[in-house]
Amino acid sequence: MAGKFELYTDKSGEYRFRLKAGNGEVIATSEGYSSKSAALGGIESVRRSAPDAEVVEA
Repeated sequence: MAGKFELYTDKSGEYRFRLKAGNGEVIATSEGYSSKSAALGGIESVRRSAPDAEVVEA
């Protein structure tokens, strides 16, 4: 099964998303957004940016 983004509203009314792996494990969570459209924009940003993301040791 492929991963998926889950869009939800938190207790304070902000929109957030989490990225889940195919096995259901949460592998990333977002900051809070004031609007649904902003959260959807965050999802699109992750989709565009992640495929070429560099791995570095901190």
